[in-house]
Amino acid sequence: MILNRYERMIAKRYLLPGKGEGEKFIFLVSTISLGAVALGVAALIIVMSVMNGFRAELFEKTAGLNGHAIIVGYDGRLENWREIADQARKVPGVTSALPLVEQPLMASSNGRVEGVYFRGTRVEDIRSNAVLTGGVKSGSMANLTEGCNCVAIGTGLARALGTYPGGEISLISPEGRSTAIGTVPRIVSYTVAATFEIGVYDLDNAYVLAPMGEAQNFLMLGDAVGMVEVKVQEPDKIDEQMPALERIAAARGQATDWRKMNSAIFEALEVERVAMFVVLSLIILVAVFNILSSLIMLVRAKTRDIAILRTMGASRKGMMKVFVTVGTTIGTLGLLLGLALGAIFLFFRQPIVDAIQWLTGQNLWDPSVRFLSELPSKTDPVEVAVIVIIAFVLSFLSTLYPAWKAASTDPVQVLRYE
Repeated sequence: MILNRYERMIAKRYLLPGKGEGEKFIFLVSTISLGAVALGVAALIIVMSVMNGFRAELFEKTAGLNGHAIIVGYDGRLENWREIADQARKVPGVTSALPLVEQPLMASSNGRVEGVYFRGTRVEDIRSNAVLTGGVKSGSMANLTEGCNCVAIGTGLARALGTYPGGEISLISPEGRSTAIGTVPRIVSYTVAATFEIGVYDLDNAYVLAPMGEAQNFLMLGDAVGMVEVKVQEPDKIDEQMPALERIAAARGQATDWRKMNSAIFEALEVERVAMFVVLSLIILVAVFNILSSLIMLVRAKTRDIAILRTMGASRKGMMKVFVTVGTTIGTLGLLLGLALGAIFLFFRQPIVDAIQWLTGQNLWDPSVRFLSELPSKTDPVEVAVIVIIAFVLSFLSTLYPAWKAASTDPVQVLRYE
């Protein structure tokens, strides 16, 4: 929308505070409208970025340990896992197929007992896993070698058991040796070689990691494994690989993808994400009504000025452009301010959360409830563009009625009573 010189001058005058009390009040209302748009845009960007970050972080951590799909034997054993892994690697889109052993057990140390997930994987796979190697807090994953009689444990589990690298941990399996009086649980002590933190509360408080040979010996699996973990190039398109993986698993086990393994939490996140977008969009809508009300008051206050301009030759179209420009400018300035506020908050999100926790004395981000140890964030440019477009379009639409009223002003009727 192109304005000529006098239209720009008038729009500029109406945007700035006048000398009268009424004009100052209208300017105050316009400023509040600008701030409301900014808060609405910032809130939408912050919440959507945090929700996206939560999903991405949770997916990255869980997929880093569990893969995008798994092939599990019907009885919890895969004897011919090498053949299965080789066939899985040949499926288009599959990047890796790794053998795993995983079993829920009990662990004890220093008189304390905790439930754990005991996982065995090949030494080379441990060292190539960025989630594990990047989360080492003490000790070293290099100490995990076949025959070392050692394990790595999560930091939360280490605190719960009171043990650290160099200490001892005993694993207890109910599937032990048979005797005349029944089955005796199998108990084996291991040295803690390292502690790691994945960033997912449940995993950090339960995982015990061991070389494949150690796990197979403890669980008496021989050369068998529990499952084959599969990773693909595009996890969101895992449906393309699942039919082939199901054919490979046929008669020997079953194939499950990451969505079924974590269906409850990811579906809940998606529903909450959509609901939050709709609810927070109402903030922008409320702000737009503020712009509408401020423009209506401005039109009422400037009725005499509009009539004079009309008698001097100003067109209806020109008057519409002036008030559309005023309202759209308020909305655009609020939009830009909202983008800046959102970016600042997201950049300093963790210090802000820590400061609020310190001031209130409340734990706002309890990892045991929210799974992750820190507030995540991932901004989607497409979502930001949608938010910007929604805010701009609503701001523009809110200007049409006041602009039409201003353009419809009859100078004869107005000036007759002046």
